[in-house]
Amino acid sequence: MKPVNPEIHHDCRPVGEILNQIGGKWTVLIINLLSDGPMRFSEIRRMIGGISQKVLTATLRDLEMDGFVTRTVTPSIPPRVDYELTELGHDLQRPLKLLGKWAVDNRPKVLEARERYFAEHPDAMPQRKGRVAPRQLLVAAE
Repeated sequence: MKPVNPEIHHDCRPVGEILNQIGGKWTVLIINLLSDGPMRFSEIRRMIGGISQKVLTATLRDLEMDGFVTRTVTPSIPPRVDYELTELGHDLQRPLKLLGKWAVDNRPKVLEARERYFAEHPDAMPQRKGRVAPRQLLVAAE
């Protein structure tokens, strides 16, 4: 099969590898939070809400490993740890911000499409783990 546009032929493996890391819901939220400047671990956790300490720690480590975030420890009692976006992290934040705006702007259309789908397929249930049923989303939107 030929690529639709041969000028834009990409090897999908690197794209999938990077999107796997940056596509997580916690990653997007953390990157957007840190776009306003450095934050302490406890501030990030409080601002996000619903994220466990273990998951936040793992996500921040992954972001540091991939060069999106720096971690600075200031010796004190208790030690102060700040997280800040790197230049690469700020560069990533730009498309994430656009994607976030698109999601907010188009959420009503997506919810309507889901409602139509479930009206036509009453026995269908969301199959992906963590996926919220459309009726729950509609209630949350009100």
